[in-house]
Amino acid sequence: MFTFANRHFSLSATLTIGFVAVILLGTLLLTLPISTAHGIQSSFITALFTATSATCVTGLTLVETSTYWSFFGQFVIMMLSEIGGLGFMTFMVLMFTSSRRKLRLSTQLLAQESLNLQHLSQIKLVKMIVGLSLGIQSIGAVLLSFNFYPKYGLLKGVWFGIFHSVSAYCNAGFSLFNNSIAEFQNNTYVLAILGLLILSGSVGFLVWRDLLTYHKRHHLSLHTKLSIRTGFVILVGSIFLYALTEDGFSNISPHTSVFHKIVNILFMAVTPRTAGLVTFDYTHLSMAGIFLTMILMFIGGTPGSTAGGIKSTTIGLLAIQTWATLRGQHDVNFSGRRFPRENIYRALTLVIVGFLIVSVATFVLCMTQPLAQKMGLEYIIFEVLAAFGTTGISLGLTTHLTLFGKIIIMLMMFIGRVGIFNVMYTALNAKNHQSDIRYPEEGVLIG
Repeated sequence: MFTFANRHFSLSATLTIGFVAVILLGTLLLTLPISTAHGIQSSFITALFTATSATCVTGLTLVETSTYWSFFGQFVIMMLSEIGGLGFMTFMVLMFTSSRRKLRLSTQLLAQESLNLQHLSQIKLVKMIVGLSLGIQSIGAVLLSFNFYPKYGLLKGVWFGIFHSVSAYCNAGFSLFNNSIAEFQNNTYVLAILGLLILSGSVGFLVWRDLLTYHKRHHLSLHTKLSIRTGFVILVGSIFLYALTEDGFSNISPHTSVFHKIVNILFMAVTPRTAGLVTFDYTHLSMAGIFLTMILMFIGGTPGSTAGGIKSTTIGLLAIQTWATLRGQHDVNFSGRRFPRENIYRALTLVIVGFLIVSVATFVLCMTQPLAQKMGLEYIIFEVLAAFGTTGISLGLTTHLTLFGKIIIMLMMFIGRVGIFNVMYTALNAKNHQSDIRYPEEGVLIG
């Protein structure tokens, strides 16, 4: 519980307000004339939408990032993506620990909630999270700069390398090239680096901790085991299904070699998990491919990472629960451990509430958003899921959004990044208490 101006705020409310504060600060900076390429003050809604998209590491944009924003504006977008990706509480904790000031219990609890940590003892991971993240991004920036500077010059090439390394690792989806990274469709070197950066950011900080300390502890947590196995199944399944639905990429890019088609399919299977960097126009996808992308955007990445969505462990847990139920088993077991019922209930709640939020947003946009010719229902559903999953891929509806439509999409991006539970607890002013009254139990027919 936090107290400010004699008012008490829950941890969820504090996190939500903190993200709002970061977005408003970013909006203020982006409205400055220095932030635009032509020195003209940006409109408030454009600045707000961009700041929200950057802080929520989404990548949906109303304007072209490379031409509309100046170097200062692009730098602001990059920093918002960094703060949004790692979590603003990460930097607050790092600042306290660097100054050797003792963290209050309330601050530790807030950091624990922000970073999806299971125990307060894991607060010590913050330095590792920041160090590892900056290290991976630095390596990515250097490797990308080697490829960019011969074409764009040293300074511009280095800046492009830094920006896209941050954007890829934080799963932000922003690009300084026209049409995202379509010009690198046949550049295996760049796609491989960006793909590895995206996977590194979406794996999750606790998973990284377990992997890096395995040589000492010789043990992986149940969370890490479930995250790795579920992520691997989703990735392999995505590769196979995209190759099937898109006929081996032959329809999208018929003049690309077989090797580059395979590379693009691999990259294509990674990006819908909240990354947003794409090598082609998604309107060229088959309807089956579009539907598959929607599912992947809804799932997202791993908890405690830079990714959005309902998270892969949620799907993995419910899949195991479903299989156990169909086999008549009461307990849900995995890797020699039994999942607590609270995990199952939380996962079910997350999926149901997520589906309801997406459905309501889609319904409202269907009623209020006029569609251009050749645009169908899939454009709206795709846009909503891209915002909710903080993916940033669009079929082209973003620039056609009305003011009300932009507000809806910004809300979806915010919910997707801050988290359904945090936002709902804040909105409903939920309090963690158990009633002393328990009613008699009675079952109902299911199925």
